[in-house]
Amino acid sequence: MNLPMETKSIRNFSIIAHIDHGKSTLADRVIEITNTVPDRMMKDQFLDGMELERERGITIKAKAVRMNYKSKDGNDYIFNLIDTPGHVDFSYEVSRALYACEGALLLVDATQGVEAQTLAHGHLAVSLGLKIIPVINKVDLEHSDVESTSEQIWEILKNPVDCTLISAKTGKNVRELLERIVKEIPPPKGNIDLKLRALVFDSIYDSYKGVIVYVRFFDGSIKKGDFITFHSTKKSYKVEEIGYLTPTMQQADVLYAGEVGYIIAGIKDIHDIKIGDTIYQKDREVVALEGFKEVKPVVFAGLFPVNTVDYNLLKKAIEKLNLTDSSFSYQGESSKALGFGFRIGFMGLLHLDIIRERIEREFNIPLIVTNPNVIYRVKTKLNINSRETKLIEVRNPSEFPHYGDVIEVYEPYVNSRIITPLEFMENVITLLKDKRGIHKKIDYISSKRVVLEYELPLSEIIIDFYDKLKSVSKGYASFDYDFSDYRKSDIVKVEILIHGEVVDALSFMVHRSKAIYASREICERLKGIIPRHLFEIAIQSRVDGKIIARESISALRKDVLAKCYGGDITRKRKLLEKQKEGKRRMKMVGNVEIPQEAFINVLRTQNTSKENR
Repeated sequence: MNLPMETKSIRNFSIIAHIDHGKSTLADRVIEITNTVPDRMMKDQFLDGMELERERGITIKAKAVRMNYKSKDGNDYIFNLIDTPGHVDFSYEVSRALYACEGALLLVDATQGVEAQTLAHGHLAVSLGLKIIPVINKVDLEHSDVESTSEQIWEILKNPVDCTLISAKTGKNVRELLERIVKEIPPPKGNIDLKLRALVFDSIYDSYKGVIVYVRFFDGSIKKGDFITFHSTKKSYKVEEIGYLTPTMQQADVLYAGEVGYIIAGIKDIHDIKIGDTIYQKDREVVALEGFKEVKPVVFAGLFPVNTVDYNLLKKAIEKLNLTDSSFSYQGESSKALGFGFRIGFMGLLHLDIIRERIEREFNIPLIVTNPNVIYRVKTKLNINSRETKLIEVRNPSEFPHYGDVIEVYEPYVNSRIITPLEFMENVITLLKDKRGIHKKIDYISSKRVVLEYELPLSEIIIDFYDKLKSVSKGYASFDYDFSDYRKSDIVKVEILIHGEVVDALSFMVHRSKAIYASREICERLKGIIPRHLFEIAIQSRVDGKIIARESISALRKDVLAKCYGGDITRKRKLLEKQKEGKRRMKMVGNVEIPQEAFINVLRTQNTSKENR
């Protein structure tokens, strides 16, 4: 058995940064300096193993790596770097990863300054009591503004702290940063003599070993053969393997309080593992670590294969992805227009976009994605004659009750933070008002940048907010949010009727004040896509049983007068009347054939502006 190592030589830390501020690049330099990975195996964005992560320059899945570092004081230290996702959709994963650390590097791009996600995660780290080391990156670029960036960081931390000026790309001053980690980030606390208590901050699925759980140990120790229990599910497993992430898995005999490692215990279903859960030894229950919560999807959309014969392939693809990403939920769904597919719940718009792209790319299945929507809570009558009510959750427009049964509708609101240059503040405020935003406060983090805090309906964010924000600020504004609560709202279901029949795939829910505009837009778009038939086609939008928008596609007409070379006008009139009567009868019995391409074009056009890139 290994002897307990000195916890005073361990440094557990994370890197907090906005997207594209150099977090993965800094991690690369630290890995290189500590010689954790041989030069022949080293590559850019080493910890971002997913192809999408490398292409987009974002971290989607949390990572952990153990590094050995020999300090200038002659002592050896162990660095546990827990790399976290940077996007707001994965904020809960970030909170659990930070909880597993004693310190954090607050990384800010000197050319862009403090951004919204940096602000949010910085405040989170401060609230958790972490030691913050501010780092300004890209100082070697000509248009970097170190002085202004330092001023903004001071406004976040509310106390003067020296910033380390680095260039993660060239490695400038990165070694000096490692020395600050040694000196300023405290060693982990914990007692190996107490009962085992460990935090689950991530998990992955391996087809041979089952679920691999990434953990931070707070108390006690663990060894192969021990029986462990997960606090939230009370399920117990026998430990088959433990070890460190270097970043490859390196087996160990024992892991102690203060360390970060992995556990393999023959767990077959990744859904049995909850991020933020507490692990303890079987029959030796402990008080759970703070902050655990069940993560629930907030955005729902239908995914249907373009080719209906690909349904079984899509089912297998979703099941396979769900093994590696348990944060999305799915269930079968059918549509008269689109056939069989799945209703999937996501953590946000970026999460939706990632899953969609992975299915299309990794499994080669073209998809139709329906309008994303949030979960509404609807108070409705228990039955027609009863005064009793019930509260239901609506994830799909087809689940929305009949308007006569609806008493109240509640929609989710979020607390949002927008950081923008002062010159674009008026444009951004106008946009926020248009999105039904409620003003909370305005803070100035420098003479040129301002933080706007607004309460916004979540449904307004997932439509086209991100693109419009970038447009009105010329790309300089950044945005971050977290869930607030549910509030009473005037939400209605908009039904799209084509030739008198409701098309379920095109129905959507929206605030009453925007129903007419949204209805006209989709009706006009459908008019340009649906081909003409031999009879007139009415495209209508209906709310609460009333038509609020309409477009008509004129009928194709055969030239019945072509065979008339003169003659009496009554003959021509007779032919026209006969054609008119035929059109009337055909309109009554005719069916409109809507080509699959029409749904693809309408839904993809609507979703193009909704993708939160």
